[in-house]
Amino acid sequence: MDADSAGGPELVLQGKFADAATRAACSQDSPPAVDETVIRIPVRMVEQIRKACDAAEAAGAQL
Repeated sequence: MDADSAGGPELVLQGKFADAATRAACSQDSPPAVDETVIRIPVRMVEQIRKACDAAEAAGAQL
């Protein structure tokens, strides 16, 4: 988590760049902003992401 980002606290994720076909499909529903991209995160990471989200939410109440 980055508690000091300019726009307020943010959860920072790392993943592999999505291929062109996946980016194109995602862009149909929700075009990414100029400073965004589509990434792939393995399903095995879901529990860790869930814990990170819970921790970020709890910390947000204290920020």
